[in-house]
Order: sequence, then structure tokens, then C-alpha cells
Amino acid sequence: MILDDIFKNRAIQVARQKERLPFAEIEHRAFEFAAGHKANNFAAALKKDSVSIIAEVKKASPSKGLICKDFDPVKIAGRYQAAGAAAISVLTEESYFQGSGAYLEAIRAKVELPLLRKDFIFDEWQLCEARLLGADAVLLIAAMLEPKELKRLYEFAISLGMQVLVETHNEDEIEEAKAAGAQIFGVNNRNLFDFTVDLCCAERLSKLLPKDSVFVAESGIFDRADVVRMRDAGADAVLVGESLMRAPSIEQKIIELSVTKND
Repeated sequence: MILDDIFKNRAIQVARQKERLPFAEIEHRAFEFAAGHKANNFAAALKKDSVSIIAEVKKASPSKGLICKDFDPVKIAGRYQAAGAAAISVLTEESYFQGSGAYLEAIRAKVELPLLRKDFIFDEWQLCEARLLGADAVLLIAAMLEPKELKRLYEFAISLGMQVLVETHNEDEIEEAKAAGAQIFGVNNRNLFDFTVDLCCAERLSKLLPKDSVFVAESGIFDRADVVRMRDAGADAVLVGESLMRAPSIEQKIIELSVTKND
């Protein structure tokens, strides 16, 4: 399965990174950096009177291949910010999504919005790296972590001053996210094993979320009707990648997807 392949590949990459920069050293650097750099409040940016848009900088994906040929991550992020996005998600996985940590670092230098590092994270080393690259929040995917691992990584990310978007796909993962202490719940409408998309997933799982949590609907958001549907399910925010990256005008697409909670 593709998720297993991605995980194995990332494990090899992280092992090599650790050889070049041991965990003790990157941990020291990360906590030293965190002491002097307060992260943006990702959760607060998503709690508004409208459905917030987390705009994703995404060059490619395993299911769709190359999404954006003319790819300038800093320029794209700047346009997202100018158009009114609430936060920016940056893909940093290299092999399957053609992302890079360098993209996140370069975007951080040019934009002020909260930045989410979207990757396949399973090790504290990656969390330290994320903080040093300028991430305000990180993604943890419940489907690829044991409950104890999820809780451990969640708490470590918080200790570095970052917030955590915990991605879920089913009822069991919602409970695991709650047990880990999650405050920001992502419900991914895309099945990570066969890549099918069903907005009913977010509608069903939204009923299980704590009332004071932040609810982010992920995947399958292509038009205004999709955003309205997620809003009606209680979503505070939608994470949108492919439809923005393919849009003739990013600015017009964000306008189209902008929906108030009282419409």
C-alpha cells in the first residue's frame, strides 16, 4: 500500500538525516530557537466567523501526479496570504509529493500567516526540524501511529511551542486523537489506502468531536458547494490543495471558496 511505502521511505530518509545531525544536537537547536521565537497561533487563526481556508502549497501527489508545473512555492504562498487565506499548509515530503523543507523555510521568510508542516511525521527529530524550519503547527496522522506514539509526539510538539493538527479517518482514530490531547482535529475525506474521497466521512465523524475543538475538513474540497457542505457539518476550516493549485486564478478561487458560518 502507498502509505506503507511512503512511511518506509521516510524512515530511511530520517535515519540518514540523524546520521548527519544527531537528535541531541537538533533537539538543543530546536528548543533554543523556540525560546526566542514564539510560534503563530494556528488554532486561533482558524476560529473565525467564516470557514477558514488553509491553503496548501502542493506540487504533486501520489494519486494525481504532477499538479502544478509552474511551481514557485514562495510566490504561491504570497498570493494565498494576499487573497485572504487563514493559514498555509506546506508539503515537505520529497519522494511522493515533490515537497521540501526548503520550501517551508523560504515561505516562512516571506509570509506572516501560520504555517502547517504537512508530512509523514513519526519521529521527534522531524518535529525539531519543523520548528527550525519555521512551522507553527505540524500534522500527525493517526492512521500511521500507534496511540502511544501519537501521544508522545503530540506532547513533544507542544513542548516546542507548536500546535498539532491530528488527522483522522474513522471513529477509532477520533478516540485516539482525543486520548492524545488533541485540540485541532483534521478529518480527511480521502481514504489513505485506496485514495477514494467521500465528504460523508467528515459529516459522520464531526458528530464525535469535542465541542470546544477546532474541526478541519480535509480533501475533496473543490467548489463553494463543498465548503458549504463542510460548514453545515460544523467545520471551522477546510484544507484545500489541488483545486487552488490548478485554478487559473488563486485569488478568484479563494473568493469562491469563502463562506461565512451564517450564510
